Amino acid sequence: MDLSPLSTIRIAIPDLNGQMRGKRLPASDFPKLAKGGARMPFSVQNVDITGADIENSPLVFQTGDADGVLLPTGRGPVPMPWLQTPSALVPMGLHHEDGSAFEGDPRHALVGVLDRYLSHGWHVHAATEMEFYLVDDTGETLLPARNPLTGRRMAGDATLDLAELDAFDAFFSDLYDGCAAMGIPAQAAISEAGRGQFEVNLLHRNALDAADDAHFFKTLTRGIARKHGMAATFMAKPFADDAGNGMHVHFSVVDDDGVNIFDDGGDTGTPLLRHAVGGCVTGMPPSTLIFVPHGVSYDRLVAGAHAPTGAGWAYENRTAAIRIPGGSPKARRIEHRVACGDINPYLVLAAILGAALIGIEDKLDPGDPLQGNAYEQDLPQLASDWNSAILRFEDSAFIRKIFPELLIENLCNTKRQELAAMGDAQASDLWKIYLETA
Repeated sequence: MDLSPLSTIRIAIPDLNGQMRGKRLPASDFPKLAKGGARMPFSVQNVDITGADIENSPLVFQTGDADGVLLPTGRGPVPMPWLQTPSALVPMGLHHEDGSAFEGDPRHALVGVLDRYLSHGWHVHAATEMEFYLVDDTGETLLPARNPLTGRRMAGDATLDLAELDAFDAFFSDLYDGCAAMGIPAQAAISEAGRGQFEVNLLHRNALDAADDAHFFKTLTRGIARKHGMAATFMAKPFADDAGNGMHVHFSVVDDDGVNIFDDGGDTGTPLLRHAVGGCVTGMPPSTLIFVPHGVSYDRLVAGAHAPTGAGWAYENRTAAIRIPGGSPKARRIEHRVACGDINPYLVLAAILGAALIGIEDKLDPGDPLQGNAYEQDLPQLASDWNSAILRFEDSAFIRKIFPELLIENLCNTKRQELAAMGDAQASDLWKIYLETA
């Protein structure tokens, strides 16, 4: 991207909730970034959903709130189409003085998992399905957006309704233009079942790029919605009586020759696929905190509502948490259907791919694939509430095989502070906090 016409740039890192934390700089500072010319406190990556420091965090007073070094990730600079004044975003990673990765950085956690795949000579390709609502947040009650053509509130049960999708053509045209400018490979967009709910699928590619895509897409979608007089939200359950927002993840693994290690030439898949599924199933319950990160997110976990609550797998069965889609064997992949829409994409992909790799390395058996309705079967369950999810995550030896100890500690401290502040209040009381932060 040519920065010469720009007067300012933004630099940002993702915190543990997936929010961008950063600075506005003169564009002339860009050449300094690769040399470590920008710094930020380590504690910034460990703030709560409101941006407050975590009480008793070792990153604050015990260490004098020390700075880390910011270095570009290599995915930027990219335009920021939601701003009125042209600017560019330079995504950064947080590092120690010696250049080593800060263990509390969620993007570094995913890089660490992918490096373990590389040690086997494997490369992970991933894609995400991004669900969100377009809403009206101008009053004291959150409401569905108005149809731009009729001026009426959106109605529900409009799954795959082209008329509803086309009513928002101006918004989606700007959204797709923004995706192209930012290098986000957006594919199909559909109208979903909720009132003003939509889904955009992002293209299958390198897993780190896929996580970046999801991270950028959420910020872009919110910004473009504001330009069109609406708000966009990825909250897991913005309306109690409507469908929730999820983020399904598809992934496959190829070797150095580009051969899909899950492909056996048929419909079943290789033993490596089964072991990867075994890891995903085993790692699912202790990873609930990653997939369902906020108290209000647990409203989405309703049996029979297309939000998996039990750890099971199946072929071509959308009631199962892990689905093996049909199609060409060369494209054999795993679909992980658990994550809510209000997640941190880096942590979600690290949890899923880390679990799959443990399954392959330890030859975990997923058991027989499910038949019929998964909600009616006796399966290991995800944590049913926020506090239980924190405890499971914190106490899990499986999780410690995926994430650094510091990140585990920081995330649990963050979620405990949020739990104490917000408890089990309903989404209707907290939407103003989570609307554009989740």
